[in-house]
Amino acid sequence: MTKKAIITDLNRCVGCLACSVACKAMNNVPIGCYWNKVVRIGPNPVPGGSGQWPDVYMYFLTMGCQHCEDPECVKVCPTEASHIAEDGTIQIDRNRCIGCQFCVMACPYGVRYLDPDERVAEKCTLCEERLVQGLLPACVAQCSGNARWVGDLDEGLDSFVGTYDPLGKQRKMVDFIEPFEESDIHHLPDAGNHPGFAYILRDHEWQGGDDQ
Repeated sequence: MTKKAIITDLNRCVGCLACSVACKAMNNVPIGCYWNKVVRIGPNPVPGGSGQWPDVYMYFLTMGCQHCEDPECVKVCPTEASHIAEDGTIQIDRNRCIGCQFCVMACPYGVRYLDPDERVAEKCTLCEERLVQGLLPACVAQCSGNARWVGDLDEGLDSFVGTYDPLGKQRKMVDFIEPFEESDIHHLPDAGNHPGFAYILRDHEWQGGDDQ
């Protein structure tokens, strides 16, 4: 089986918004709508510190479709426009979408919207047209901090890759980023949908939700 997903190293993310800008440019996302948002978490006090600068920290959490294993948006779609593709991602057949917005209301993360002009549901597609060409999703390709990595969850962490080094060799996540423990891997809250994307956060309190 195949289950394409993105893992984001939040300790490497600098909040530059390059992923969000690249996403909007590549997918012609309307003004005021987003397939990929960047949310600032904090500033939070450093344990044992004064609670005032410089004893504070913050990190940036990227928010988009989580391409869930058991997506609520697919369950409620009356026309099967929202569906699970062969690569495990969640896609929308625009020809089938009737604009009812059931999927928008069902998404636990609020990352779907109705296109104001074409009246069809929209969201992150994981740049499926790039993946089939062997290219990186726009948000991964333009990540200036090498924080975003794409791969196949069914093939394990070794499959996750990112940008290319100056010699033209593609970086592998497990060889490039700083060491992490399994306890450093987090997910957005699971409402029974089993979110597919994962986040790595070391030495800070995870505030993106729970892993229950």
